[in-house]
Amino acid sequence: MTDSDVRLADAPLGVRPCSLAAALDVLGERWSLLALREIGYGVHRFARIAGYTGASRDILADRLRKLEAAGIIERRQYSEHPPRYEYHFTEAGRELFPAMLALSQWGDKWAVDTPFLTRRHSCGEPVQVDHLCHHCGQPVTHDTVHAEPARA
Repeated sequence: MTDSDVRLADAPLGVRPCSLAAALDVLGERWSLLALREIGYGVHRFARIAGYTGASRDILADRLRKLEAAGIIERRQYSEHPPRYEYHFTEAGRELFPAMLALSQWGDKWAVDTPFLTRRHSCGEPVQVDHLCHHCGQPVTHDTVHAEPARA
């Protein structure tokens, strides 16, 4: 344990600001993540997203508006009469994909008896998300990571 770990663990009690909490403010609702799952699978139209997620139309519309306002997805008009839109990832949405893949991988191992899908890389092999330090190449685990206050 480092001095930084001690400082964070011994800080006075209070709501701790963090990036995880901020991300959950945007993504932490079931229907938001399931809508993103479908967009990641190539489903871009509202009715199909609703059908595959099981979300009610009003809840899905609300979640899609929030994801758009957060810059994770964008609407692209595909019909003028009547106006209809498709939903696509922005750069922020595309960067979210590995985190969603890791969450799905965790669910395959710990939340279901039998995985529903096999996800394959373009090389043909099943995808295994590895969490490695980009600097040293060692595994990123609870035991190898410590938190410290960010420097301004």
